Amino acid sequence: MFNKILIANRGEIAVRVIRACRELGIRTVAVFSEADRGALHAEIADEAICIGPAKTKDSYLNVKSILAACELTGAQAVHPGFGFLSENSAFARNCKKCGVEFIGPNAESIDLMGDKATAKITMKNAGVPVVPGSDGIVKNIDEAKIIAKEIGYPIMIKASAGGGGRGIRLVNSQNELEGAMNSAKQEALLFFANDEVYIEKFIIDPRHVEIQILADSFGNVIHLGERDCSMQRRNQKVLEESPCPVMTPELREKMGDAAIKAAKACNYKNAGTVEFLLAADNSFYFMEMNTRIQVEHPVTEFVTGIDIVRQQILIADGQKLTISQSDVILKGHSIECRINAENPEFNFRPSPGKIRALHMPGGPGVRIDSAVYQGYEITPHYDSMIAKLIVYAPTRQEAIRKMKWALAEFLVEGVDTNIDFQLSLIRDKNFENATYDIGYLGRSNLIKQK
Repeated sequence: MFNKILIANRGEIAVRVIRACRELGIRTVAVFSEADRGALHAEIADEAICIGPAKTKDSYLNVKSILAACELTGAQAVHPGFGFLSENSAFARNCKKCGVEFIGPNAESIDLMGDKATAKITMKNAGVPVVPGSDGIVKNIDEAKIIAKEIGYPIMIKASAGGGGRGIRLVNSQNELEGAMNSAKQEALLFFANDEVYIEKFIIDPRHVEIQILADSFGNVIHLGERDCSMQRRNQKVLEESPCPVMTPELREKMGDAAIKAAKACNYKNAGTVEFLLAADNSFYFMEMNTRIQVEHPVTEFVTGIDIVRQQILIADGQKLTISQSDVILKGHSIECRINAENPEFNFRPSPGKIRALHMPGGPGVRIDSAVYQGYEITPHYDSMIAKLIVYAPTRQEAIRKMKWALAEFLVEGVDTNIDFQLSLIRDKNFENATYDIGYLGRSNLIKQK
């Protein structure tokens, strides 16, 4: 077993990894920027090293500083969390060169799944259902017109190196195609330094359902059921739940098998998530694979009883999975709300500042993943997430009721938050009745602007 792990991240996920390490008897090293000197992850780790100024490129994306911290502290492995360097294949390769274990998949798998166009071809060859569209990168507007005509409008133009909802455009007719393609390419170049795009048929009113997988170095791959992540604003997840409220045992088996095929097709190891679009007729299509731990992993941990971060560490340590597919039984229902320092009434404007007062809910079946505390200063440099509020109950209706009072008890003073917005969402009849899809928030009047 590793003696010491460095966490190349910050915030709640860094705290989450530190706690998993403690349970395994592993010492931890936190890295922090100058803006994060008072951060919780830096306070509770066994060791903490400053790796640079506030800007992410000079600190949490500074590969040289992070690897130097590994050498200085004798850390044998790096857990990248999510975001930052978690899906950076060059970082994974550099870790290997330096004799440091990267707690995640190998660089080749990251590359394969990181290029969305190549990933789609790989999945198609593996027998995983894919959305009709281009076979790889679209070279020019003339090719785009031909493909769009073949599959029919509406279509989606997507950045091949994309993520986080960037570089995506919906096109309803040929008149919109050239402008949308140019816009998507410009945004892709800005955010990913890669302007390549591909085309997919737009599936009308689907759900976003993802399958959590675990894969070891001995060829064992299992799935841990699904999460419904359809409550999204501008392609950004707001609320997640497990299991998916419209899932059937037969459909879960089919989607789980497809996710396992996807993992095997790219020789995947460690924890990962295969994301699908689920249509109203229960047909489903591969969307992408996230080669890291997901923000919403706690809902899966609640309904399966499996500690996913612990499994990540054990797999990276070269250990064989001790869980078989027959051991994975989903029990009860779990919902996660992302609590952010932002103002929904002003287009979800970030709200940095000092938390003057803080009360987080608790009790049976209530979990808080957070790195903030009373007096904590939320800086403008990083993600605005304050906490993840996760509840668990025997049934979906009981989980909804529990989330209602948990949100009502959540108190944050000093910064604006989206707590009231989450309350309006959890009280919404379409959510309660599970009659929502990936575009529901955009169509609803839940988001009131000033």
